[in-house]
Amino acid sequence: MNECKISIHNAQGELRAERCGHLVFAESYNQGDRIVLTVPAPGYYVIQLDDAMGEELVYMKETSFVLEVPYGEQHVSYSPRAFAGEMHYLSARAARAHEITAPRNLARNVYDCHGNASCFPHAWANVETRGEAVFAARNAIDGIICPESHGEYPYQSWGINRDPQACWTLEFGRPVKAEALVLTTRADFPHDAWWESVQVTLSNGEKRTLALQKAADGRSQCFDLHGAEITSLMLDDLKKADDPSPFPALTQVEVWGTNL
Repeated sequence: MNECKISIHNAQGELRAERCGHLVFAESYNQGDRIVLTVPAPGYYVIQLDDAMGEELVYMKETSFVLEVPYGEQHVSYSPRAFAGEMHYLSARAARAHEITAPRNLARNVYDCHGNASCFPHAWANVETRGEAVFAARNAIDGIICPESHGEYPYQSWGINRDPQACWTLEFGRPVKAEALVLTTRADFPHDAWWESVQVTLSNGEKRTLALQKAADGRSQCFDLHGAEITSLMLDDLKKADDPSPFPALTQVEVWGTNL
């Protein structure tokens, strides 16, 4: 059957529910539950693994993706409505041609998670503040731009744990044509500091140092990538401003462009 399959398994691996195309799960999730998406072949798909989080266009590099249902501390960086209650609607389908070719934010993936190696884009970092979910690398590509505070949803961000060697990487899982990079740094002043500059390294070998400003109103800062054809990018060499606060952080990264 050439369809997407959605299944839910418990912590012991036992099947709780399964269906192709879409799944109505009329039960509560339990700790350790996993949502498993299986697709017929690598490619572009539109998925919705929780109705409070909406649809996302993703590139499946492998034919299976596992999302552990966030629970407890892991849930606080998600909407309180996500994965909650006793009625859930999940869906998955192959993306349509116009959805694949349309200009878009190529970085966004609300369903990204630690250990994700199949459902792209995917963000990871060499450090996350205290290992807390509210400071995870994935927060910078979840589509939530709310930089005026920090902590639980909707104020999650990527936190660097005061590490001057912090490095954040975005993988697209396939070649893309990147036109613009948009950075939103966290602006919870005076709690926060900010970076005066950041180095971006593109997978094509290009390196650039980007000058940043203190964005007191939380405004995003945009940089031209000139249509670079890349599969990933990295942010590092984060130069903190001379500010008493030791806490610069990144709220959101957007990469606007098209799929190749």
